[in-house]
Amino acid sequence: MGNDYTKNRVNIYMKKSTIFIAGLLLAGCSAQETEQEDLNLSESSWEDITETAAGETVRLYMWGGDPGINSYIDDYAILALQEKYDVTLERIPLDTNEIIQKLETEKRADQDEGTIDLIWMNGENFKRAQEGDLLFGPFVDEIPSYQEFYLPEDYEFDFGTATEGYEAPWGKVQFVFNYDTSKIDNPPATLDELKTWISENPGRFTYPEASDFTGNAFIRHVMLGEAVEADELLGEPYAPLEEGQAAAMWDYLNDIEPDLWRGGETYPASLEELDRLYSQGEVWMTMGYNEARAESLVRDGVFPETTESFVLEDPGSIGNTHFLSIPYNSPNKEAAMAAIDFFLSPEAQLEKLQPDYWGESSPIDLGSLSDEARAGFEELERGNTVLDAEVLADAYISEIDAGYVEWIESEWRNEVAAD
Repeated sequence: MGNDYTKNRVNIYMKKSTIFIAGLLLAGCSAQETEQEDLNLSESSWEDITETAAGETVRLYMWGGDPGINSYIDDYAILALQEKYDVTLERIPLDTNEIIQKLETEKRADQDEGTIDLIWMNGENFKRAQEGDLLFGPFVDEIPSYQEFYLPEDYEFDFGTATEGYEAPWGKVQFVFNYDTSKIDNPPATLDELKTWISENPGRFTYPEASDFTGNAFIRHVMLGEAVEADELLGEPYAPLEEGQAAAMWDYLNDIEPDLWRGGETYPASLEELDRLYSQGEVWMTMGYNEARAESLVRDGVFPETTESFVLEDPGSIGNTHFLSIPYNSPNKEAAMAAIDFFLSPEAQLEKLQPDYWGESSPIDLGSLSDEARAGFEELERGNTVLDAEVLADAYISEIDAGYVEWIESEWRNEVAAD
């Protein structure tokens, strides 16, 4: 009996071992198949992608400081995306820098499944994400709307960084100043005139600190007007400015500082704070990287009805394209791709152009549209605060390498704010 018992125990052990090893092999195969499927996602047919996307949720992480932009997502896009692809969209407001930090933390922890499916980004944040291998792709060539309605050669670079199919163009914006016509008759047209106006109206102007996207953009205008010509930097990689050039830029900012809001002792931490100062009448100008941003703010009673816009003729007005990207560890990549296809569609782009929503310009190729669809874009009234297309085009300056954004952010505090 003892021998039979021993034999039975051995048989049972061997069977369990076989099952355990088989389970490990099966799990290994399953993991390998999952990884392979993920790596080959762009090779799937669009029908496969949208079939997998149906019923899933896309969490869109994006800056949430503009009511018009938020309204476009919440009041239009969520419902329209659900109807088109049966994909649920959730808008998660977070500054892009914090989004990248979150992804970097997950990357260091080898977190293969995260919580972010889609990111609104561009510039230095895209460069940082690419350098950290934080994005999924390339994917844009698999997006039907991109293939049909966009010119890829227009979007090969983002602030000097090659996009390489890891970003899909979502919108085009241009930097403008907003001002109260009940307080300002003739806005300045150059940086010199702006300096004069600030000195004649102490406490009525300020700009966000350099770590803020809009504040950094304002400082880049000063750099291009005081330190170096834009043509010298366009298409070139970042290189430190010469000492004299940098000094001219910091001198301008230090010269205006005593006449800024609160004597330049403190700066708004964000564009939202600057907008609040403007809406309360403490400052008479605000600014933003969207030529149509004031429309919804006037409509909603945040900005005074007497708000209008202007651009500086010298050095001009910086403009750029912003994009949508998918994180490397998005758990719903197919649904994210379906959402991108929707956001790039002519219908969604035209709705985004509406002044009641976002109001910004579209990166879509109008020549690719039908006559009827193109007319919708060309005939749309963008609102009283939006400058004529010709004015914007005449002042347009393309963005320069993202390295200058990072340099300004790191140096401004010592050169200006700490004085």
